[in-house]
Amino acid sequence: MPDQHPSPKPRYPQRPQLVAPVRIDSSGRNGPTPGQARGPGWRRTSKGFYVPSSVDTESVEQRIVEAATVLPAYGGVTGWAALHWLGGRWFTGTGWGGVRTLPVCLATGGCDIRPQAGITVSAERLSPLDLQEVDGLMVTTAVRSLCFEMRYAPTPRLAVVWLEMAAYDDLVSIDEAEAYAALHSGWTGIPQGRAPTLLADENSWSPREVVMRQVWIEDAGLPRPLCNAPIFDLQGRHIGTPDLFDPVAGVVGEYDGALHLQGARRSRDVVREERFRSHGLEYVTMLGGDVPDPGPFIRRLLRAYDRAASASSSPRSWTLEQPDWWVDTSTVARRRQLTEEDRAIWLRHRVGRAA
Repeated sequence: MPDQHPSPKPRYPQRPQLVAPVRIDSSGRNGPTPGQARGPGWRRTSKGFYVPSSVDTESVEQRIVEAATVLPAYGGVTGWAALHWLGGRWFTGTGWGGVRTLPVCLATGGCDIRPQAGITVSAERLSPLDLQEVDGLMVTTAVRSLCFEMRYAPTPRLAVVWLEMAAYDDLVSIDEAEAYAALHSGWTGIPQGRAPTLLADENSWSPREVVMRQVWIEDAGLPRPLCNAPIFDLQGRHIGTPDLFDPVAGVVGEYDGALHLQGARRSRDVVREERFRSHGLEYVTMLGGDVPDPGPFIRRLLRAYDRAASASSSPRSWTLEQPDWWVDTSTVARRRQLTEEDRAIWLRHRVGRAA
């Protein structure tokens, strides 16, 4: 007869699929016996803690709760993991582009605990005001979690991506990030944590859009484009909302990831491009392969600017002036004012658009 072992009860009310790790229990009532822990029925999550082997190892949230098990009495999950727990869509536990798995960081306020596989520890000072319990888990606030990731980002450009993706889900506004950084001027990396507030936009819809804008401005040396600005014809009909748009030059920029190559999606993109071109707007696309080597995209972008300059004498048949029926969702403040019904209507196009 196979070993019987308990199934730990869910500890996170709104996420019942998650399983909290337990310690070895010689009685077998509250955890595996020593023999069971050595067998195939249980998986070790960290030193002294186990979950049944059937628990999903691919779940980002399960990985977070397994790491959080080793938190001391005072502390919380921070960084990308806290932002994910708080509802951040783009904080998936991988580096931007999915090339590596990020460890879960625990903020301990100086309490001495050791890092373990998949877990790092931040012993920086931790105010009680920066801690909150969300659905059974202690996490640092969104702005504190974001500031941590921006300060320790591998590059300044990635720090901007962190801020804009936190703004995507209205977790943190640029003003809130700036105010928090100003209050913690002595922290390690704070210059990098503060700089993105001068460069960021609250209306980027994906990490790749941020990268494309950075290449547009910093590498190509072109004027800063608008992010996801809706364009209308002169009768107030919506032409489209491009990822990037230079209204002075009349150049539209779009990022096309792998999803854009699929049949129905590709057809919609072709129709969309034609709508922009029919109103005299030049169109340029950044592809996934342009991210590690942006040279080809820069050349296409500069040619688009040249073509737009040649056609600049044509009268405009488009406008950025929003008609009365349109709802502006370009800032964190405006989006926070939306009802859930309005969010479902006016933010629906953001999901998956630039993945």
